[in-house]
Amino acid sequence: MQIQINTDHNIKGHETLVVNLSSSIENELSRLSDHITRLEVHISDENGDKPGPNDKRCMMEARLEGREPIAVTDHAATLEQAVDGATHKLISMIDSILGRQRDHRSHQSKLEQKFLEEQ
Repeated sequence: MQIQINTDHNIKGHETLVVNLSSSIENELSRLSDHITRLEVHISDENGDKPGPNDKRCMMEARLEGREPIAVTDHAATLEQAVDGATHKLISMIDSILGRQRDHRSHQSKLEQKFLEEQ
């Protein structure tokens, strides 16, 4: 899984920040990493220097094998909270997609088996 982190002009994209966020995200998504080919993370401070509640934003776009990209967004008081929130939303969405895919395959397999039994 390739992770790319982008920051807006209000956030200093220090190497330490990028390494820490990449490591945290990779750790959280480890059980799903076989299904994700690329992950783009966009973090921003929507108010710049002005204080404000939930002004940190994290948008994640994941490219899954053989599927259209999916995206989630989270707003929070800190970058770490926004990244964590977006990561958990992404996990939930991918679990849902993979669950539907497994259910569809299971249902299709049962139909094929029933058809073969009737032959």
